[in-house]
Amino acid sequence: QVQLVESGGGLVQPGGSLRLSCTVSGFTLDAYAIGWIRQAPGKEREGIGCFSAADGAKHYADSVKGRFTISRDNDKNTVSLQMTNLKPEDTAVYYCATPNYMYCSDYVWTQIADYDYWGQGTQVTVSS
Repeated sequence: QVQLVESGGGLVQPGGSLRLSCTVSGFTLDAYAIGWIRQAPGKEREGIGCFSAADGAKHYADSVKGRFTISRDNDKNTVSLQMTNLKPEDTAVYYCATPNYMYCSDYVWTQIADYDYWGQGTQVTVSS
């Protein structure tokens, strides 16, 4: 059974950092890409990043490029999203999800409909 579980959300001041984790089960990270998606209040879900372990590719949306970093943890079933220089507009529920593709280049990773399995999401609030 495919499962994704996010953790690490919370309240942080502007300019601060948070690290989110996505632990998967029921498949190996080498088999499928992992997308990071967020949904801000009153807005549609936004794809902000993609990681494919098979080729080590990492992609970022312009809105987070240079501030967010995706990595694979030593625990081989966990992918992390390190977020730095957080802004109030980063406030959202953050999800990890996986499509039925191995590589980020196999699909449009910003297209929400392409994701088949989702975690439950974790809330990130950036506020002073």
